[in-house]
Amino acid sequence: MCGRYAASRRPEDLTGLFQVERWDPEETLDPDWNVAPTKEVYAVLERPVKDAADRRPVRQLRTLKWGLVPSWAKTPEGAARMINARAETVHEKPSFRKAFLQRRCILPADGYYEWMTGADERQLEEAGKKKRPRKQPYFVTPADGSVFAMAGLYEFWRDATLPPDHPGAWWVTCSVITTEAETTPLAVAPAEGPSALADIHPRMPVMLTPDRWDAWLDPARSDSEELRALVAPPEGGLMRAYPVATAVSNVRNNGPELQAELAAPEETTLF
Repeated sequence: MCGRYAASRRPEDLTGLFQVERWDPEETLDPDWNVAPTKEVYAVLERPVKDAADRRPVRQLRTLKWGLVPSWAKTPEGAARMINARAETVHEKPSFRKAFLQRRCILPADGYYEWMTGADERQLEEAGKKKRPRKQPYFVTPADGSVFAMAGLYEFWRDATLPPDHPGAWWVTCSVITTEAETTPLAVAPAEGPSALADIHPRMPVMLTPDRWDAWLDPARSDSEELRALVAPPEGGLMRAYPVATAVSNVRNNGPELQAELAAPEETTLF
């Protein structure tokens, strides 16, 4: 899964990188090194601009709330549980299938955090022991320092308890699509610890390489099989992963120091 990531790039950089045509400076977000569910995040998407005479799709940089609320949901209470959609089933799940065909986006990130349980602790878990396992956080990021373009979906939800002209009447929410974690060796592996992403966690966000950006964002594309091919895992060996301090486990902590690489996993980390 993907439950925490970092997004510190400036909107001015993202608009150039993704060839964005429209961005409202009022939607500027502060750099965030500890993005958690229900936070507002940047998303690149293509759709017509509201009230514009020209109804052509326009590539935009928007701020959405992380945690998808289906349009048919009666309340938004389950948003924190809808942060991920599985690539293998996204085309058929009621919560995601319409968005998959019509409302796709890219969620730009520096990388994502994942927690790895040590071998001894995994054995305790499998044996049903009550001892709380130790988990070491890792930061996973493109080895070449490029943006991590996560495949995403977005959806609109109407709060029927508010009048239509109320600023909070419409929610725009999103979800990260995940796939099986790579089993190929990391481009750069830590001196101690995992040699592949699958050693850390069995799932990872779908990384869209630049050659897939245009096709993924194009709202005119609605063939399910073609779209499913776009969320197939890219070529392996593009990522690096390294241990970081357990301070990232607390969502209240935020700052570039959370991405600082440790020489080795911490000895006594409790998640």
